[in-house]
Amino acid sequence: MLTAIAGINWGDEGKGRMVDLLSEDYDIVVRYQGGNNAGHSVVNDKGRFILNLLPSGILRSTTVNIMGNGMVIDLRHLCGEIDRLRAAGIEVSPANLKISDRAVICMPYHVLMDVLEEDRLADRKFGSTRRGIAPVYADKYYKKAFRMGDLFDIGSLSQHAAEIAEWKNLTVERGYGAPPVTADQIIEYFREYGERLIPYICDTGKYIGDAAAEGKRIMFEAQLGALRDIDFGIYPYTSSSNTVAAYAPVGAGVPGLKLDKVIGIMKAYSSCVGEGPFTCEMFGEEADRLREAGGEYGAATGRPRRVGGFDAVASRYGVRMQGADELALTKLDVLSCFDKIPVCTAYRVGDRVTYDFPVGKELESALPVIEYFDGWGCDISGCRSFAELPAAAQAYIIALEKLAGCRITYVSVGAGRDEYLVR
Repeated sequence: MLTAIAGINWGDEGKGRMVDLLSEDYDIVVRYQGGNNAGHSVVNDKGRFILNLLPSGILRSTTVNIMGNGMVIDLRHLCGEIDRLRAAGIEVSPANLKISDRAVICMPYHVLMDVLEEDRLADRKFGSTRRGIAPVYADKYYKKAFRMGDLFDIGSLSQHAAEIAEWKNLTVERGYGAPPVTADQIIEYFREYGERLIPYICDTGKYIGDAAAEGKRIMFEAQLGALRDIDFGIYPYTSSSNTVAAYAPVGAGVPGLKLDKVIGIMKAYSSCVGEGPFTCEMFGEEADRLREAGGEYGAATGRPRRVGGFDAVASRYGVRMQGADELALTKLDVLSCFDKIPVCTAYRVGDRVTYDFPVGKELESALPVIEYFDGWGCDISGCRSFAELPAAAQAYIIALEKLAGCRITYVSVGAGRDEYLVR
């Protein structure tokens, strides 16, 4: 069984929580794209964990976790993440973590360039997390990136490091006027953080291919959601990688494999970090109440998330882009504090109403068409079956399922590992 867990909306849908929950039935969890520019928050019996780079299956001792070739890896951040997990009693070893030798390394100069460019743009910024993601993906396609496999022979990298430093300084020093990048800094970074990671690096594509041939159950984990995909998202306010499930076999190193199932993750309301069009956005006291109830602050950055009612137009589009076979609805319990729950059922673009997700200027000018659903006004975190939910909560789930055009199989009613129900 090859299953992808993918976000339906702008990211922050609760994918980490669902991967942690479902990984009990899988042998391998593969993260196939992105870097440390977003985080997955997971709560289990050992505590609350924020994972930016490591696959969410790392919290289960029986699961092998893989960081695929589609990722961009900040060595210093990864070392810190591993150290924090070990301090909490979580095993992280070459036996349960494997890193693709083809994954690209996110360097300190990528972070620097990200910050410098966002500062230059000022109020025209894209809302980057300032983690170097766009610059490192750009270097990947420039074919001027370092890859994890290069760390096997750091001593041979001096000439290449000098060439990269010379090239980077055309922008860093002469363009932005920042202190120059040096080859010595590059090599020192590899020695301080890269050498620690060498035991984890291998040909993960072969490992996954062999495991699939043996009938192992493999889960592919995405970062962010369909609306942040570089091709299909709200460009240019997207991530710099493909977040759609169709990319999973490519980013994992097994492009010839076909997925058996895609489970899409979406919230019972909407949230968004960063800039760009967000048609269903709420403001003022109502937004503050939803943000606080849902703890809507970025797991990677701590930034307050923009929030809004459930967006049926965006969600239906996300379901289509992800090819979702079924859905997991998260954070239904957060809405218990609302008497009336807003849902964006359509967009008004100019003088017409549309149920299709627009692009470009039409998306930027779109206004929400809002309908209100009855709230249930009680704690639902103890419910473990659909029948135990209040009638209004049942009606809300059925309405969202119809609006999204895909069956909702899982419903999260709390942050704990066991606080969910299966329909």
